[in-house]
Amino acid sequence: MRLAVGELMDALTTERSALETADVDALNHAGANKHELMVRLEQLDGERVQLSQGAPDASRVLAPKWQEVLQSLRACQQLNQRNGYLVGIRLQQVRKALAVLTGNETEASVYGRAGDLRTSLRSQPLAEA
Repeated sequence: MRLAVGELMDALTTERSALETADVDALNHAGANKHELMVRLEQLDGERVQLSQGAPDASRVLAPKWQEVLQSLRACQQLNQRNGYLVGIRLQQVRKALAVLTGNETEASVYGRAGDLRTSLRSQPLAEA
């Protein structure tokens, strides 16, 4: 699990770099890698729980190592939250740019019944020759 958590931390760092440089291919790769590692960690945790139930003495001996893994997972969670914050900022920037281009700066966007974002797509000339 420690190795998988270390790989997850690397994937989150790679994801952050891809977000900062707007590298779509690297971002897609990092996201897929992050997903695979999360699935792997879930499987390993299931195995850990099974083993701890079958060998409680070994579980007590390994408890300090498990606490280290949990601490590393908390660090991964913080990295993931920072990446999510950066994604949110970029999304706001794109929405503002689209609002300027479509002339909807003052109109609010709403979500429809299907969960899609609905805005009026009224075009306005930005300049005349």
